[in-house]
Amino acid sequence: MSPALAAPTSPPSVRDHSRSIIGILLVAAFVVILNETTMNVALPSIMADFGVTERLAQWLTTGFMLTMAVVIPVTGWLLDRLTTRQLFHLALGLFGAGTLICGLAPTFGVLLGGRVVQASGTAVMMPLLMTTIMQLVPPHRRGAVMGNTSLVIAVAPAVGPTLSGLLLHLGSWRFVFATVLPIALAMLALGAWRLRNTGEQRLAPLDPWSVALTVLGFGPLIYGMSAIGEGVGATHWEAPAALAGGVVFLVVFVLRQLRLQRSDTALLDLRTFTHPTFTVSLVMMALAMMALFGSIILLPLLLQRSFGLDPLSVGLMMLPGGIAMGLLGPVSGRLYDRFGPRVLVIPASFAVLGVFSFFATLSLATPWWAVMIGHIVMSTSFSFIFTPLFTVALGSLPKHLYSHGSAVVGTLQQVAGAAGTAMFVTVFSVRSGAAQAAGEAEGAALLTGSHSAFWGAAAVWCLTIVASFFLRRPPEFEGDAPLGH
Repeated sequence: MSPALAAPTSPPSVRDHSRSIIGILLVAAFVVILNETTMNVALPSIMADFGVTERLAQWLTTGFMLTMAVVIPVTGWLLDRLTTRQLFHLALGLFGAGTLICGLAPTFGVLLGGRVVQASGTAVMMPLLMTTIMQLVPPHRRGAVMGNTSLVIAVAPAVGPTLSGLLLHLGSWRFVFATVLPIALAMLALGAWRLRNTGEQRLAPLDPWSVALTVLGFGPLIYGMSAIGEGVGATHWEAPAALAGGVVFLVVFVLRQLRLQRSDTALLDLRTFTHPTFTVSLVMMALAMMALFGSIILLPLLLQRSFGLDPLSVGLMMLPGGIAMGLLGPVSGRLYDRFGPRVLVIPASFAVLGVFSFFATLSLATPWWAVMIGHIVMSTSFSFIFTPLFTVALGSLPKHLYSHGSAVVGTLQQVAGAAGTAMFVTVFSVRSGAAQAAGEAEGAALLTGSHSAFWGAAAVWCLTIVASFFLRRPPEFEGDAPLGH
Protein backbone atom coordinates (compact mmCIF):
# COMPACT_ATOMS: atom_id res chain seq x y z
CA MET A 1 0.00 0.00 0.00
CA SER A 2 1.32 3.42 -0.93
CA PRO A 3 2.05 5.99 1.79
CA ALA A 4 -0.85 8.12 0.56
CA LEU A 5 -3.27 5.30 1.32
CA ALA A 6 -1.76 4.38 4.66
CA ALA A 7 -3.94 5.13 7.68
CA PRO A 8 -2.85 5.95 11.20
CA THR A 9 -2.61 2.94 13.44
CA SER A 10 -4.47 2.48 16.70
CA PRO A 11 -2.85 1.75 20.02
CA PRO A 12 -2.76 -2.03 20.59
CA SER A 13 -5.32 -1.79 23.38
CA VAL A 14 -7.84 -0.11 21.08
CA ARG A 15 -7.25 -2.64 18.29
CA ASP A 16 -7.64 -5.56 20.72
CA HIS A 17 -10.76 -3.96 22.19
CA SER A 18 -12.32 -3.59 18.72
CA ARG A 19 -11.38 -7.13 17.67
CA SER A 20 -12.87 -8.58 20.83
CA ILE A 21 -16.19 -6.78 20.30
CA ILE A 22 -16.45 -7.69 16.61
CA GLY A 23 -15.35 -11.28 17.28
CA ILE A 24 -18.10 -11.79 19.87
CA LEU A 25 -20.71 -10.30 17.55
CA LEU A 26 -19.53 -12.44 14.59
CA VAL A 27 -19.83 -15.70 16.55
CA ALA A 28 -23.23 -14.69 17.95
CA ALA A 29 -24.43 -13.78 14.44
CA PHE A 30 -23.24 -17.15 13.12
CA VAL A 31 -25.29 -18.97 15.78
CA VAL A 32 -28.53 -17.08 15.14
CA ILE A 33 -28.24 -17.28 11.32
CA LEU A 34 -27.36 -20.99 11.49
CA ASN A 35 -30.72 -21.48 13.20
CA GLU A 36 -32.62 -19.96 10.24
CA THR A 37 -32.10 -22.91 7.90
CA THR A 38 -32.25 -25.80 10.38
CA MET A 39 -36.05 -26.05 10.22
CA ASN A 40 -36.39 -27.00 6.55
CA VAL A 41 -35.01 -30.50 7.08
CA ALA A 42 -36.92 -30.99 10.37
CA LEU A 43 -40.40 -30.14 9.02
CA PRO A 44 -41.46 -33.74 8.17
CA SER A 45 -40.64 -34.91 11.72
CA ILE A 46 -42.51 -31.97 13.25
CA MET A 47 -45.53 -32.65 11.04
CA ALA A 48 -45.58 -36.27 12.19
CA ASP A 49 -45.21 -35.39 15.90
CA PHE A 50 -47.93 -32.70 15.98
CA GLY A 51 -50.17 -34.06 13.21
CA VAL A 52 -50.18 -30.84 11.17
CA THR A 53 -50.32 -30.29 7.42
CA GLU A 54 -47.35 -29.29 5.32
CA ARG A 55 -48.77 -25.81 4.71
CA LEU A 56 -49.26 -25.23 8.45
CA ALA A 57 -45.78 -26.56 9.24
CA GLN A 58 -44.33 -24.21 6.63
CA TRP A 59 -45.32 -21.33 8.91
CA LEU A 60 -42.29 -22.20 11.04
CA THR A 61 -40.15 -20.72 8.26
CA THR A 62 -42.70 -18.21 6.89
CA GLY A 63 -43.42 -16.84 10.38
CA PHE A 64 -39.70 -16.52 11.05
CA MET A 65 -39.20 -14.55 7.83
CA LEU A 66 -42.24 -12.35 8.47
CA THR A 67 -41.00 -11.46 11.95
CA MET A 68 -37.57 -10.59 10.57
CA ALA A 69 -39.12 -8.33 7.94
CA VAL A 70 -41.20 -6.49 10.54
CA VAL A 71 -38.52 -6.12 13.23
CA ILE A 72 -35.50 -5.15 11.09
CA PRO A 73 -36.85 -1.70 10.08
CA VAL A 74 -37.19 -0.91 13.81
CA THR A 75 -33.51 -1.68 14.45
CA GLY A 76 -32.47 1.75 13.12
CA TRP A 77 -34.27 3.34 16.08
CA LEU A 78 -33.01 0.66 18.49
CA LEU A 79 -29.39 1.19 17.43
CA ASP A 80 -29.73 4.91 18.12
CA ARG A 81 -31.54 4.48 21.43
CA LEU A 82 -29.80 1.53 23.15
CA THR A 83 -26.15 0.75 23.93
CA THR A 84 -24.19 -2.05 22.27
CA ARG A 85 -24.42 -4.19 25.40
CA GLN A 86 -28.14 -3.59 25.81
CA LEU A 87 -28.84 -4.54 22.19
CA PHE A 88 -26.61 -7.61 22.37
CA HIS A 89 -28.35 -8.82 25.52
CA LEU A 90 -31.75 -8.08 23.98
CA ALA A 91 -30.92 -9.98 20.78
CA LEU A 92 -29.39 -13.06 22.37
CA GLY A 93 -31.84 -12.98 25.29
CA LEU A 94 -34.79 -13.15 22.89
CA PHE A 95 -33.06 -15.75 20.75
CA GLY A 96 -32.23 -17.93 23.77
CA ALA A 97 -35.74 -17.63 25.20
CA GLY A 98 -37.26 -18.53 21.84
CA THR A 99 -34.93 -21.52 21.48
CA LEU A 100 -35.92 -22.79 24.94
CA ILE A 101 -39.62 -22.41 24.12
CA CYS A 102 -39.15 -24.30 20.85
CA GLY A 103 -37.21 -27.12 22.49
CA LEU A 104 -39.88 -27.68 25.17
CA ALA A 105 -42.95 -26.86 23.03
CA PRO A 106 -45.87 -29.18 23.91
CA THR A 107 -47.96 -28.02 20.93
CA PHE A 108 -47.38 -26.69 17.43
CA GLY A 109 -48.74 -23.26 18.42
CA VAL A 110 -46.15 -22.93 21.18
CA LEU A 111 -43.41 -24.02 18.77
CA LEU A 112 -44.50 -21.36 16.28
CA GLY A 113 -44.53 -18.74 19.05
CA GLY A 114 -40.99 -19.75 20.00
CA ARG A 115 -39.85 -19.29 16.40
CA VAL A 116 -41.31 -15.76 16.39
CA VAL A 117 -39.37 -14.92 19.57
CA GLN A 118 -36.20 -16.40 18.03
CA ALA A 119 -36.67 -14.31 14.88
CA SER A 120 -37.08 -11.13 16.94
CA GLY A 121 -33.61 -11.64 18.39
CA THR A 122 -32.09 -12.66 15.05
CA ALA A 123 -33.42 -9.52 13.37
CA VAL A 124 -31.45 -7.30 15.76
CA MET A 125 -28.12 -9.11 15.49
CA MET A 126 -27.03 -8.42 11.90
CA PRO A 127 -27.74 -4.64 11.91
CA LEU A 128 -25.94 -4.46 15.27
CA LEU A 129 -22.91 -6.26 13.82
CA MET A 130 -22.70 -4.11 10.67
CA THR A 131 -23.18 -0.82 12.52
CA THR A 132 -20.51 -1.77 15.08
CA ILE A 133 -18.05 -2.60 12.30
CA MET A 134 -18.65 0.80 10.71
CA GLN A 135 -18.10 2.54 14.06
CA LEU A 136 -14.93 0.68 15.05
CA VAL A 137 -13.09 -0.19 11.84
CA PRO A 138 -11.23 2.50 9.82
CA PRO A 139 -12.18 2.80 6.13
CA HIS A 140 -8.96 1.20 4.86
CA ARG A 141 -9.74 -2.09 6.69
CA ARG A 142 -13.53 -2.32 6.39
CA GLY A 143 -13.45 -4.62 3.38
CA ALA A 144 -11.54 -7.33 5.24
CA VAL A 145 -13.83 -7.16 8.27
CA MET A 146 -16.98 -7.07 6.12
CA GLY A 147 -15.58 -10.16 4.39
CA ASN A 148 -15.76 -11.98 7.72
CA THR A 149 -19.39 -10.91 7.93
CA SER A 150 -20.00 -12.37 4.47
CA LEU A 151 -18.47 -15.62 5.71
CA VAL A 152 -21.04 -15.72 8.52
CA ILE A 153 -23.96 -14.83 6.24
CA ALA A 154 -23.06 -17.48 3.62
CA VAL A 155 -21.63 -20.41 5.58
CA ALA A 156 -24.17 -20.50 8.41
CA PRO A 157 -27.21 -21.06 6.13
CA ALA A 158 -25.24 -23.63 4.10
CA VAL A 159 -24.26 -25.64 7.20
CA GLY A 160 -27.70 -25.39 8.88
CA PRO A 161 -29.51 -28.12 6.90
CA THR A 162 -26.53 -30.48 7.17
CA LEU A 163 -26.32 -30.03 10.96
CA SER A 164 -30.07 -30.46 11.28
CA GLY A 165 -29.97 -33.67 9.22
CA LEU A 166 -27.22 -35.09 11.43
CA LEU A 167 -29.11 -34.27 14.64
CA LEU A 168 -32.34 -35.73 13.24
CA HIS A 169 -30.43 -38.89 12.43
CA LEU A 170 -29.40 -39.10 16.08
CA GLY A 171 -32.85 -38.41 17.50
CA SER A 172 -35.75 -35.95 17.75
CA TRP A 173 -36.04 -32.54 16.08
CA ARG A 174 -35.83 -31.14 19.61
CA PHE A 175 -32.10 -31.98 19.49
CA VAL A 176 -31.67 -29.07 17.06
CA PHE A 177 -32.80 -26.57 19.70
CA ALA A 178 -31.04 -28.44 22.50
CA THR A 179 -27.76 -28.08 20.59
CA VAL A 180 -28.16 -24.39 19.75
CA LEU A 181 -29.34 -23.23 23.20
CA PRO A 182 -26.13 -23.88 25.20
CA ILE A 183 -24.08 -22.09 22.54
CA ALA A 184 -26.41 -19.08 22.63
CA LEU A 185 -26.26 -18.97 26.45
CA ALA A 186 -22.45 -19.24 26.38
CA MET A 187 -22.26 -16.31 23.94
CA LEU A 188 -24.65 -14.32 26.15
CA ALA A 189 -22.38 -14.91 29.16
CA LEU A 190 -19.25 -14.06 27.16
CA GLY A 191 -20.87 -10.84 25.95
CA ALA A 192 -21.81 -9.86 29.51
CA TRP A 193 -18.17 -10.39 30.50
CA ARG A 194 -16.21 -8.96 27.55
CA LEU A 195 -18.49 -6.77 25.42
CA ARG A 196 -18.10 -3.00 25.71
CA ASN A 197 -20.25 -0.17 24.39
CA THR A 198 -19.38 1.60 21.14
CA GLY A 199 -20.76 4.67 19.42
CA GLU A 200 -23.09 7.27 20.86
CA GLN A 201 -26.72 6.96 21.90
CA ARG A 202 -29.45 9.40 20.92
CA LEU A 203 -32.70 9.67 22.88
CA ALA A 204 -34.90 9.44 19.80
CA PRO A 205 -38.65 9.12 20.45
CA LEU A 206 -40.46 6.04 19.13
CA ASP A 207 -43.31 6.79 16.74
CA PRO A 208 -46.01 4.13 17.32
CA TRP A 209 -47.69 4.88 13.98
CA SER A 210 -44.45 4.07 12.16
CA VAL A 211 -44.17 0.77 14.00
CA ALA A 212 -47.77 -0.11 13.09
CA LEU A 213 -47.14 0.81 9.44
CA THR A 214 -44.05 -1.42 9.47
CA VAL A 215 -46.20 -4.38 10.49
CA LEU A 216 -48.95 -3.54 7.99
CA GLY A 217 -46.53 -2.82 5.14
CA PHE A 218 -43.63 -5.26 5.31
CA GLY A 219 -45.62 -8.15 6.83
CA PRO A 220 -48.20 -8.59 4.02
CA LEU A 221 -45.59 -7.78 1.36
CA ILE A 222 -43.25 -10.58 2.48
CA TYR A 223 -46.17 -12.97 3.06
CA GLY A 224 -47.54 -12.40 -0.42
CA MET A 225 -44.18 -13.01 -2.08
CA SER A 226 -43.42 -16.06 0.08
CA ALA A 227 -46.87 -17.50 -0.71
CA ILE A 228 -46.11 -17.21 -4.43
CA GLY A 229 -42.67 -18.71 -3.83
CA GLU A 230 -44.26 -21.71 -2.11
CA GLY A 231 -46.66 -22.17 -5.01
CA VAL A 232 -49.64 -21.00 -2.96
CA GLY A 233 -50.29 -17.66 -4.61
CA ALA A 234 -50.61 -18.70 -8.24
CA THR A 235 -54.27 -19.73 -7.98
CA HIS A 236 -55.35 -18.17 -4.68
CA TRP A 237 -56.53 -14.67 -3.91
CA GLU A 238 -54.60 -14.18 -0.66
CA ALA A 239 -51.16 -13.56 -2.20
CA PRO A 240 -52.27 -10.76 -4.59
CA ALA A 241 -54.39 -9.19 -1.84
CA ALA A 242 -51.48 -9.30 0.62
CA LEU A 243 -49.12 -7.77 -1.96
CA ALA A 244 -51.54 -4.95 -2.76
CA GLY A 245 -52.20 -4.17 0.90
CA GLY A 246 -48.50 -4.29 1.73
CA VAL A 247 -47.61 -1.86 -1.05
CA VAL A 248 -50.30 0.62 0.04
CA PHE A 249 -49.19 0.64 3.68
CA LEU A 250 -45.53 0.75 2.62
CA VAL A 251 -46.20 3.95 0.66
CA VAL A 252 -47.87 5.45 3.73
CA PHE A 253 -44.87 4.34 5.83
CA VAL A 254 -42.44 6.07 3.46
CA LEU A 255 -44.47 9.29 3.46
CA ARG A 256 -44.53 9.33 7.26
CA GLN A 257 -40.77 8.78 7.49
CA LEU A 258 -40.15 11.64 5.06
CA ARG A 259 -42.18 13.91 7.32
CA LEU A 260 -40.62 12.71 10.59
CA GLN A 261 -37.02 12.89 9.40
CA ARG A 262 -37.35 16.68 9.14
CA SER A 263 -37.21 16.67 12.95
CA ASP A 264 -34.77 13.69 13.14
CA THR A 265 -37.47 11.45 14.67
CA ALA A 266 -37.99 8.98 11.80
CA LEU A 267 -38.11 5.29 12.68
CA LEU A 268 -36.15 4.57 9.49
CA ASP A 269 -34.27 7.60 8.15
CA LEU A 270 -34.62 7.57 4.36
CA ARG A 271 -31.98 10.27 3.86
CA THR A 272 -29.64 7.34 3.30
CA PHE A 273 -31.00 7.33 -0.27
CA THR A 274 -29.78 10.90 -0.88
CA HIS A 275 -26.26 9.44 -1.13
CA PRO A 276 -25.95 8.18 -4.75
CA THR A 277 -23.28 5.56 -4.03
CA PHE A 278 -25.46 4.02 -1.31
CA THR A 279 -28.45 3.91 -3.67
CA VAL A 280 -26.49 2.35 -6.55
CA SER A 281 -24.99 -0.27 -4.22
CA LEU A 282 -28.42 -1.02 -2.76
CA VAL A 283 -30.00 -1.55 -6.19
CA MET A 284 -27.18 -3.90 -7.14
CA MET A 285 -27.50 -5.70 -3.81
CA ALA A 286 -31.25 -6.14 -4.36
CA LEU A 287 -30.72 -7.66 -7.81
CA ALA A 288 -27.97 -9.94 -6.47
CA MET A 289 -30.15 -11.10 -3.57
CA MET A 290 -33.04 -11.81 -5.91
CA ALA A 291 -30.78 -13.81 -8.21
CA LEU A 292 -29.14 -15.75 -5.37
CA PHE A 293 -32.32 -16.68 -3.49
CA GLY A 294 -34.23 -17.47 -6.68
CA SER A 295 -31.44 -19.76 -7.86
CA ILE A 296 -31.04 -21.66 -4.60
CA ILE A 297 -34.80 -22.32 -4.55
CA LEU A 298 -35.14 -23.32 -8.21
CA LEU A 299 -32.01 -25.48 -8.62
CA PRO A 300 -32.87 -28.06 -5.89
CA LEU A 301 -36.45 -28.22 -7.20
CA LEU A 302 -35.20 -28.88 -10.72
CA LEU A 303 -32.56 -31.42 -9.66
CA GLN A 304 -35.10 -33.46 -7.71
CA ARG A 305 -38.05 -33.34 -10.12
CA SER A 306 -36.29 -33.36 -13.50
CA PHE A 307 -33.02 -35.18 -12.80
CA GLY A 308 -34.50 -37.53 -10.16
CA LEU A 309 -31.90 -36.87 -7.48
CA ASP A 310 -32.75 -37.52 -3.83
CA PRO A 311 -32.77 -34.63 -1.30
CA LEU A 312 -29.51 -35.73 0.36
CA SER A 313 -27.64 -35.76 -2.96
CA VAL A 314 -29.01 -32.34 -3.83
CA GLY A 315 -28.00 -30.98 -0.44
CA LEU A 316 -24.46 -32.31 -0.84
CA MET A 317 -24.26 -30.78 -4.33
CA MET A 318 -25.28 -27.34 -3.01
CA LEU A 319 -23.02 -27.43 0.07
CA PRO A 320 -19.63 -26.76 -1.62
CA GLY A 321 -20.92 -23.60 -3.28
CA GLY A 322 -22.30 -22.18 -0.04
CA ILE A 323 -19.09 -22.91 1.86
CA ALA A 324 -16.93 -21.50 -0.97
CA MET A 325 -18.97 -18.28 -0.98
CA GLY A 326 -18.40 -17.85 2.73
CA LEU A 327 -14.71 -18.80 2.84
CA LEU A 328 -13.87 -16.41 0.00
CA GLY A 329 -15.60 -13.51 1.74
CA PRO A 330 -12.49 -12.46 3.74
CA VAL A 331 -10.35 -12.82 0.59
CA SER A 332 -12.65 -10.55 -1.40
CA GLY A 333 -12.66 -8.10 1.53
CA ARG A 334 -8.87 -7.81 1.55
CA LEU A 335 -8.83 -7.40 -2.24
CA TYR A 336 -11.45 -4.66 -1.92
CA ASP A 337 -9.27 -2.80 0.62
CA ARG A 338 -6.39 -2.91 -1.83
CA PHE A 339 -7.99 -2.41 -5.25
CA GLY A 340 -11.51 -1.04 -4.67
CA PRO A 341 -14.87 -2.49 -5.74
CA ARG A 342 -14.95 -2.43 -9.54
CA VAL A 343 -11.96 -4.76 -10.03
CA LEU A 344 -13.94 -7.42 -8.14
CA VAL A 345 -17.57 -6.71 -8.98
CA ILE A 346 -17.33 -6.29 -12.77
CA PRO A 347 -15.64 -9.67 -13.58
CA ALA A 348 -17.80 -11.47 -10.99
CA SER A 349 -20.97 -10.00 -12.53
CA PHE A 350 -20.00 -11.31 -15.97
CA ALA A 351 -19.29 -14.73 -14.43
CA VAL A 352 -22.80 -14.83 -12.88
CA LEU A 353 -24.27 -13.93 -16.28
CA GLY A 354 -22.35 -16.83 -17.80
CA VAL A 355 -23.68 -19.27 -15.18
CA PHE A 356 -27.26 -18.10 -15.72
CA SER A 357 -26.80 -18.64 -19.47
CA PHE A 358 -25.49 -22.15 -18.76
CA PHE A 359 -28.39 -22.98 -16.44
CA ALA A 360 -30.79 -21.71 -19.12
CA THR A 361 -29.53 -24.43 -21.50
CA LEU A 362 -29.59 -27.44 -19.15
CA SER A 363 -30.86 -30.70 -20.59
CA LEU A 364 -31.53 -34.14 -19.15
CA ALA A 365 -28.16 -35.19 -20.61
CA THR A 366 -26.25 -32.58 -18.57
CA PRO A 367 -24.09 -34.39 -15.97
CA TRP A 368 -24.75 -33.62 -12.31
CA TRP A 369 -21.16 -32.52 -11.73
CA ALA A 370 -21.51 -29.79 -14.38
CA VAL A 371 -24.48 -28.35 -12.49
CA MET A 372 -22.49 -28.51 -9.25
CA ILE A 373 -19.53 -26.69 -10.85
CA GLY A 374 -21.91 -24.05 -12.20
CA HIS A 375 -23.32 -23.54 -8.70
CA ILE A 376 -19.82 -23.26 -7.22
CA VAL A 377 -18.81 -20.66 -9.85
CA MET A 378 -22.00 -18.70 -9.20
CA SER A 379 -21.53 -18.80 -5.41
CA THR A 380 -17.86 -17.85 -5.69
CA SER A 381 -18.78 -14.91 -7.92
CA PHE A 382 -21.37 -13.72 -5.42
CA SER A 383 -18.71 -13.69 -2.71
CA PHE A 384 -16.78 -11.13 -4.81
CA ILE A 385 -19.98 -9.09 -5.23
CA PHE A 386 -21.61 -9.00 -1.79
CA THR A 387 -18.58 -8.03 0.32
CA PRO A 388 -17.72 -4.94 -1.80
CA LEU A 389 -21.39 -3.95 -1.99
CA PHE A 390 -21.90 -4.15 1.79
CA THR A 391 -18.74 -2.14 2.35
CA VAL A 392 -19.45 0.49 -0.31
CA ALA A 393 -23.09 0.93 0.72
CA LEU A 394 -22.50 1.59 4.42
CA GLY A 395 -19.15 3.32 3.84
CA SER A 396 -20.83 5.92 1.64
CA LEU A 397 -22.94 7.18 4.56
CA PRO A 398 -21.99 9.72 7.22
CA LYS A 399 -21.57 8.30 10.70
CA HIS A 400 -24.96 9.44 12.04
CA LEU A 401 -26.73 7.34 9.36
CA TYR A 402 -24.84 4.06 9.94
CA SER A 403 -27.61 2.56 12.07
CA HIS A 404 -30.35 3.45 9.60
CA GLY A 405 -28.24 2.28 6.65
CA SER A 406 -27.75 -1.10 8.36
CA ALA A 407 -31.51 -1.36 8.94
CA VAL A 408 -32.23 -0.50 5.28
CA VAL A 409 -29.73 -3.13 4.07
CA GLY A 410 -31.22 -5.77 6.40
CA THR A 411 -34.76 -4.97 5.28
CA LEU A 412 -33.70 -5.10 1.65
CA GLN A 413 -32.24 -8.60 2.14
CA GLN A 414 -35.59 -9.91 3.35
CA VAL A 415 -37.67 -8.21 0.65
CA ALA A 416 -35.31 -8.97 -2.24
CA GLY A 417 -34.89 -12.61 -1.19
CA ALA A 418 -38.65 -13.13 -1.08
CA ALA A 419 -39.12 -11.24 -4.37
CA GLY A 420 -36.44 -13.29 -6.14
CA THR A 421 -38.00 -16.54 -4.98
CA ALA A 422 -41.48 -15.41 -6.06
CA MET A 423 -40.30 -14.25 -9.50
CA PHE A 424 -38.27 -17.39 -10.27
CA VAL A 425 -41.02 -19.76 -9.11
CA THR A 426 -43.77 -17.84 -10.92
CA VAL A 427 -41.98 -17.86 -14.29
CA PHE A 428 -40.96 -21.49 -13.76
CA SER A 429 -44.50 -22.61 -12.87
CA VAL A 430 -46.25 -20.73 -15.68
CA ARG A 431 -43.86 -21.85 -18.41
CA SER A 432 -43.59 -25.48 -17.25
CA GLY A 433 -47.38 -25.66 -16.91
CA ALA A 434 -47.82 -24.37 -20.45
CA ALA A 435 -45.25 -26.87 -21.75
CA GLN A 436 -47.04 -29.77 -20.05
CA ALA A 437 -50.36 -28.59 -21.46
CA ALA A 438 -48.74 -28.64 -24.91
CA GLY A 439 -47.89 -32.32 -24.46
CA GLU A 440 -44.31 -32.28 -23.12
CA ALA A 441 -43.31 -34.90 -20.54
CA GLU A 442 -43.03 -33.63 -16.97
CA GLY A 443 -39.23 -33.68 -16.79
CA ALA A 444 -38.82 -31.88 -20.12
CA ALA A 445 -41.58 -29.38 -19.24
CA LEU A 446 -39.88 -28.51 -15.96
CA LEU A 447 -36.64 -27.88 -17.84
CA THR A 448 -38.52 -25.60 -20.24
CA GLY A 449 -39.84 -23.61 -17.28
CA SER A 450 -36.38 -23.35 -15.73
CA HIS A 451 -34.91 -22.13 -19.04
CA SER A 452 -37.37 -19.22 -19.10
CA ALA A 453 -36.65 -18.39 -15.44
CA PHE A 454 -32.87 -18.32 -15.92
CA TRP A 455 -33.03 -16.42 -19.22
CA GLY A 456 -35.22 -13.85 -17.50
CA ALA A 457 -32.74 -13.65 -14.62
CA ALA A 458 -29.88 -13.20 -17.11
CA ALA A 459 -31.73 -10.33 -18.81
CA VAL A 460 -32.36 -8.54 -15.50
CA TRP A 461 -28.80 -9.25 -14.38
CA CYS A 462 -27.50 -7.12 -17.26
CA LEU A 463 -28.68 -4.11 -15.21
CA THR A 464 -26.25 -5.16 -12.47
CA ILE A 465 -23.40 -5.34 -14.96
CA VAL A 466 -24.15 -1.83 -16.21
CA ALA A 467 -24.39 -0.48 -12.64
CA SER A 468 -21.08 -2.13 -11.67
CA PHE A 469 -19.18 0.28 -13.95
CA PHE A 470 -20.49 3.20 -11.87
CA LEU A 471 -19.45 1.67 -8.53
CA ARG A 472 -16.66 3.45 -6.73
CA ARG A 473 -14.94 3.47 -3.37
CA PRO A 474 -16.86 5.84 -1.05
CA PRO A 475 -15.32 8.99 0.40
CA GLU A 476 -14.04 8.87 3.97
CA PHE A 477 -16.40 10.99 6.02
CA GLU A 478 -14.98 13.08 8.78
CA GLY A 479 -15.57 11.34 12.08
CA ASP A 480 -15.47 7.85 10.59
CA ALA A 481 -12.31 6.86 12.42
CA PRO A 482 -12.74 4.37 15.29
CA LEU A 483 -12.41 5.19 18.95
CA GLY A 484 -8.86 5.98 19.96
CA HIS A 485 -7.85 7.57 16.62
